Amino acid sequence: MSNFKRADGRAADELRPVTMKVGVLKKADGSAMVSLGDTVAVAAVYGPRELYPKHLQNNERAILQCNYTMAPFSTKERVRPGPSRRSVEISKVTREALEPALFLEEFPRSTIDVYVVILQANAGTRTAGINAASLALADAGIPMRGLVTAIAAGKIEDTYVLDLTGDEEEITACDLPIAYIPREKKFTLIQMDGDIPPEDVKNIIKLAVKGCETLHEHQRKALLGKWSKEGS
Repeated sequence: MSNFKRADGRAADELRPVTMKVGVLKKADGSAMVSLGDTVAVAAVYGPRELYPKHLQNNERAILQCNYTMAPFSTKERVRPGPSRRSVEISKVTREALEPALFLEEFPRSTIDVYVVILQANAGTRTAGINAASLALADAGIPMRGLVTAIAAGKIEDTYVLDLTGDEEEITACDLPIAYIPREKKFTLIQMDGDIPPEDVKNIIKLAVKGCETLHEHQRKALLGKWSKEGS
């Protein structure tokens, strides 16, 4: 192990402070807010509802549509409104990370629309968005095989590091976000930015899975907290 020390005082395998809430938007069918340190994501779900125009409908399953955006005030420098290459790419990987968890075949000819907005960003926006979207889908009552959790990990000097901050992303040898369904022990997303040996990749993924399992408990508590209030 190296002498690398995290600027925020966390252990190498420790998440940033986590906050999760569901039902935060009254007008949506399901919604959630997730914060990981200074990164804050809000997700809203609408549907299932009939998809128009009808030629886009799938007679065998629902169409999941995801839209990821960053608020103009989410970073120190104003984010330009409207779609960008990055937002289109993250919208795509968000959809691909969530689809395996959903019973889309139960809603033929319909659409389920997921909107993710990053209110504040300090790295990990795609993973925070996936966590929030998964919670919002559950809050909307969409049948799921299990909740999808997501986190990134990397390697700084000789240390494997969980839940990178923006400053840590600048110095890591590898930024590796994953999405994972703890209930099924199934990966739905693995991406990697960096060039490291296969053994390092395996160890970073193991660390990320550990983080996902912790986040899964936060998700469960957020849902149980709302359901217990509604049942009381």
